[in-house]
Amino acid sequence: MNKQKLLFSIALLSAAIIAFQLALMQILSIVQWYHFAYMVISVALLGFGAAGTVLAIFKKTLINRIDILLPLLMISTGIIIALVTDVSQMSFIRFDSYLLFAEYSHTGKLLLTYLLFFLPFFLGALAIGLIFVKYVDNIGKIYFANLFGSGAGGMIALCLIWLFFPKQLPAFIAILPVIAGVLLLPVTKRFFFIGFTILAASVIVWKCFNPPQLILSEYKDISKTLLLPEAKITSEKTSPYGVIQTVSSPVLRYAPGMSLTAQTTAQIKMAAFINGEWFGAVTEWKRTDTSLILDYTTAALPYIMANRNKVLVLRSGTGIDVAHAISRGVKYITAVEPNSIIISTLRDEFSRETDSLFFHPGVSIHTIEPRTFLMMDTSHYDLITLPMVGTFGGSSGLYALQEQFYLTKEGFHEMWRKLNAGGVISITSWMDYPVRNPLKILATIAEVLKESGLQNPKEHIAAIRSWGTITFVMTRSPLQQAEIINIRNFSEEMMFDPVILPKLDSGERTRNNQFQDERFFDYVDQILSSESSRFYEDYDFNIKPATDNKPYFSQYIKWGNLERLGEFFGNRSLPFFEIGYLLVIITLIQISLISFILIILPLFKIGWKGKSKTGIILYFSGIGLGYMFVEMVFIQRFILYFGNPVYSASAVITSLLIFSGIGSYHSKYFSFNRKRLIILFSFIISMLIAYSIILTPILQNTIHLNLFLKLFIVFLLTAPLAFCMGIPFPAGLTQVSKTNTGAVPWAWGINGCISVISTALATIIAVEMGFTWVMLFAALAYCLPMLVQWKPR
Repeated sequence: MNKQKLLFSIALLSAAIIAFQLALMQILSIVQWYHFAYMVISVALLGFGAAGTVLAIFKKTLINRIDILLPLLMISTGIIIALVTDVSQMSFIRFDSYLLFAEYSHTGKLLLTYLLFFLPFFLGALAIGLIFVKYVDNIGKIYFANLFGSGAGGMIALCLIWLFFPKQLPAFIAILPVIAGVLLLPVTKRFFFIGFTILAASVIVWKCFNPPQLILSEYKDISKTLLLPEAKITSEKTSPYGVIQTVSSPVLRYAPGMSLTAQTTAQIKMAAFINGEWFGAVTEWKRTDTSLILDYTTAALPYIMANRNKVLVLRSGTGIDVAHAISRGVKYITAVEPNSIIISTLRDEFSRETDSLFFHPGVSIHTIEPRTFLMMDTSHYDLITLPMVGTFGGSSGLYALQEQFYLTKEGFHEMWRKLNAGGVISITSWMDYPVRNPLKILATIAEVLKESGLQNPKEHIAAIRSWGTITFVMTRSPLQQAEIINIRNFSEEMMFDPVILPKLDSGERTRNNQFQDERFFDYVDQILSSESSRFYEDYDFNIKPATDNKPYFSQYIKWGNLERLGEFFGNRSLPFFEIGYLLVIITLIQISLISFILIILPLFKIGWKGKSKTGIILYFSGIGLGYMFVEMVFIQRFILYFGNPVYSASAVITSLLIFSGIGSYHSKYFSFNRKRLIILFSFIISMLIAYSIILTPILQNTIHLNLFLKLFIVFLLTAPLAFCMGIPFPAGLTQVSKTNTGAVPWAWGINGCISVISTALATIIAVEMGFTWVMLFAALAYCLPMLVQWKPR
């Protein structure tokens, strides 16, 4: 078999596998929610592990037929990639995240979905595994082609996502493995393979022109909005940020906690959605407007306190907060919105509906993550506004794992430093029950003020509440008497209630709007007291401020309090407090069981003869766990650096895989040399410990550089580590194959099984302990292969 064709084929197949992973993440983010990215990664790794097990059991039979099996497996992978999304949308297998805890049949459907998506990864991995085993003497070059192709697959997927809607992606990605198979067509059975190739080509062409119809969860915001009279989708665009859709209906309304005294209409013409989730109302602001819907909500609080001349709007979304600032006479408005596609859509296609809002001479727009902007910006402002927190009626904890860096303590500190004298930070939240969001916001504000050296934080906080929302302002200077009077007058006029204000009587807090749990006001007072730390520990939910190390603002579950919560709210209600986090835990449990059944259990059939069992287990477990943990941490750390999660993931995955591939190419220098391997692992561990300390300062001091220089720095930081992390697997596998052939499938299977669970496990560790600990656990994982007393016999 031509080795050049073989290397090119494995690169194409590897690119297709990675690209299909990213496509599935996009698809599941649309039909369900983003949490299933963890499932996709785990299922892909499960396919590799199970393929290794099958290869171990049927090694001789498969190797003897490799000339026929390789093209057959590759072309079959292409066919299944093209068709698997259609099957996943059939009613007998289609699950709904919200119903997993209400209708247990959906748990079975989730398992079927695992197995369905497992198929293309299994077939592709089996082809790659066959090549690994057959040409183990050239494992370095082959592993290099595998990793280089995987890195290229990430970039290919990114380009395709800009060009095609997610439902179209599988068909185009399926072309790659089919080409890989065609390159390796054998001389024998030519007519069979020609017919099989024609079948594959026909399926792909058919699916390119007839992509599957994606059926969104009935609980998605857009699903409910489309039930309104005459509702219709008016535009659709795709990008790595997700699918952006606008919906119009004559009965669309937007009134977040609107005053019951308001005489204005709350009608809007359009609303924008991303991946089916509410993104914002497309405002009907006109140049002649002197008031806006938001003037009749608690969000007007910072404007009624004093005049504002220079305003920063973070996560400006569809621009309603920008329009609000203009209507209040603000001269200089800086809008920060990371989603460049939504900005270009509203500015170019819907300029008439927005009255050219984004062309206003007083508005400057920056398409970058808010925290990244704050770290680069040198200006000061009279007002910094943040987007509304939560949703009307609650979100069932769907966003528990969403990294919200602008809501961390560090984020508030940066905003605080950018305020002019008399400036304020304003943030509005929906009132939820049991109360979590408002308390965590207040805790964050109070802690930041205390850490800023203020003796009496109460003098710098005001809050008012409507029937459904609460707005907090954090002031740079102590509240002035004129501001306090304005707040009281506004609350009285709009029938709002002050919650935090100097010299406030307890009766004032519920004068106009009763609250079902009046203990909320006691909680507010405790947070502002010197006993706040005790309150954080005693409260049933985690309301400690989020940090950059643990940026999960919406994560509230305390595992030690679940029993008490179950007694009060009922065990059936518990999952809906934090369904997003629980989905990852369910994924970890289910995928661990499946990986044991499909990877480890079958290996007992062939047994394990020879010594060094403990050493092999620790060696291949350590490198599998360590590598995946490092990848997770790097992606998270570089989000702020690039100001864009898509660029972060693409840069990290591409860099790690390509440089790991280069490392694997040179792995032969480390096989059978225990001293070199110990030095290698010592270097990896030292780098990981050093990065846990110095990585953040390096990124903070270079964040002002342009994109190309940032990419260069990322490659510079990741290349040495990735190069070294690419060596242990092929070096170890080569050593095992020469000294204990029977242990090769166990080494492959153990590495695959640990890699399967590592993604979800890293996420859980990050939530509970922080990303620094994930990095340190990665270093600890690499200690296992270094310290193990494993010598080849």
